Amino acid sequence: MGPLLEGLVKLQFVENRLRAVNGKLTRCRRGVIFQENQVRSLQSGFAAKKEEIKLTRVQSDRLELELNGREERISKMRGALNMAKTNKEYSAVLTELNTAKADNTKLESEVLDLMKNIEADEGECLEIQAQIDEQKKKLEDIRKSAEGQAVRLEEDIAEIKVEWDESAGAVPVEVLEIFRRTADTYDGEAIADVEMHDERTEVYSCGGCFMRIPAETVNQLMTRDEILRCTSCSRILVLKKDFGV
Repeated sequence: MGPLLEGLVKLQFVENRLRAVNGKLTRCRRGVIFQENQVRSLQSGFAAKKEEIKLTRVQSDRLELELNGREERISKMRGALNMAKTNKEYSAVLTELNTAKADNTKLESEVLDLMKNIEADEGECLEIQAQIDEQKKKLEDIRKSAEGQAVRLEEDIAEIKVEWDESAGAVPVEVLEIFRRTADTYDGEAIADVEMHDERTEVYSCGGCFMRIPAETVNQLMTRDEILRCTSCSRILVLKKDFGV
């Protein structure tokens, strides 16, 4: 392997390290974002439950007001019942009175159910608030840990970038551009080793996409220091140091 391919192999090694550390930094920050979303989701649930309690109270108050009005009406009907002068009038008032009482009983039951719902929802609010407090504490711990880890990772990235620039400086500009485009396509893996399956029958494949590589391409790599790319995936092909041994 000549200086050009050796330089690319070295650059690939540094590229892998750089992307690995960048990946750690991304996951580190993603952990904080995930926990923030957990807290935000609980807070949204808490706000929704509070709004539900508010609406239930409004409904309960409306029914209480209606119930009070009905009680006044029942009180008047009792007076009218005592003032009835005929059996027919008495029977009519009594029927109306019993109907009003039945309606009131139904309303009282509805109000009771609403109050039970409010009590249950308030209990859920207490539970959600406890979860929010717990997750906020967890978020603070994660954020502190992530901040410290991020500082160390950013320092590592800065050092590796210096090494990357040095390695890239040894590669011709046009070749470096090919390397960059291919690396961006394959998550950093711009270079692929040629895999030998059977030396006698000269069966070779790309270590990146596993498609077959012509023996002629392998012979060129053995004798020339130039860029040869897989016709299937376009990765830059190189031979391992022990290739053919």
